[in-house]
Parts: sequence; structure tokens; C-alpha cells
Amino acid sequence: MAVQASVDDPAAVAAMVDRVTGELGPISILVHNGGIASRGRAVSDTDSAEVERLLRIQAIGPHHLTSLVLPEMRKCPRGDIIMISSVAAHALGANGAPYNMAKAALEALAHTLAKEESPNGIHVNIVAPGLVSSDMGDRLTAALSGGAVRQATDLDDTSPFGHVCRPEEVADVVTFLVSPAAGYLTGQRIVVDGGAYPHRA
Repeated sequence: MAVQASVDDPAAVAAMVDRVTGELGPISILVHNGGIASRGRAVSDTDSAEVERLLRIQAIGPHHLTSLVLPEMRKCPRGDIIMISSVAAHALGANGAPYNMAKAALEALAHTLAKEESPNGIHVNIVAPGLVSSDMGDRLTAALSGGAVRQATDLDDTSPFGHVCRPEEVADVVTFLVSPAAGYLTGQRIVVDGGAYPHRA
């Protein structure tokens, strides 16, 4: 069943959760995968409206949606919440402050939830991909290259393992995290970038 709502519209999100739980019962797996890119400008050239929009979609929206899902998820034998973040949250590249900030806030939410909800049997983990072959990945590639490179897959030859990350490779990690094999994992952050942007604590 597909039910659509804009993650930054609280009323629409509440209606979506009501419909899903009404027809299917408590939500036991929640994957936060909504996101948009920032415009690629320096902090001095970025207005606060763009920062606020990114935060609404990638941090405040997930906070609201999670708060609506949690009461019923706590009744499930097991719950899983997965935040799809980005290497941007640790690479913190120039000309991307709104996106970097939004993903960092999303990860802060995940780590907080992991501590709060483990007594309720709920696992909260983060998946942080690098560049992914997707519509957003294509737009980002074109923007960063000034139009010289049109699609993310055009970078396959220069990427780890001979290809840009595919959506199914991110999905495989999510599938693992919500499986019995990850039954003792929570508060973890898995980077899915082929080693291109390693995070060193």
C-alpha cells in the first residue's frame, strides 16, 4: 500500500500514519529516506529560508513522524528506525551548509532515540551513503561538475569497486539492520560509500 505525504506537512504526516496504522496495524519498521539537496552556495550567500527548509524536511519532519509512530511501535515485539543520512554529515564539505546541518541534526536525533528507546525494544541506526546513482545524485553530479558530467553513473570508472553506489546497495544495508542478524545493534552508523569518504573518530 502506498500512502503519500510531504514530510514537512505535519497534518498530512499525521493523516498518513493514521491511515497506515488503521489498515495495517502498528508500524514496526520506519525508514527516514526523505531529503533534498541544498543549492551549493557558501554560507555568506545562503539565506536562512534555505537552511530552515532543509531542516524541516530532513530533521524536524522525521522528529514529528517518529513521535507519531512510537506509541504503537513500542507495543511491537521489535521496532526498527533507520535514518538515511549522508557522508556529508562527517565530510562537511564547503558550499553545503544547509544539507550538512540537516543531516547532522538527523543523526543527533537517531543517537538520542537509540538511547531513549532501547528499553522498549526499538533499534535506531543510521545508514550514511556517499554519492548514489539516483535522480538526486544525477542533479548533484551535474551541479558540482558545472554540467560536464550529466549522470552519477558517468563516474563509475573512477569510483570504488568500479561503480557509483546503487540504491539497492543502500537498501541491502537497511535490510540487514532490520533483520534478526542485527538484533543486538542500535545507535550504529554505517557508511556506504565504498571507502571514498572514510570517517575517523
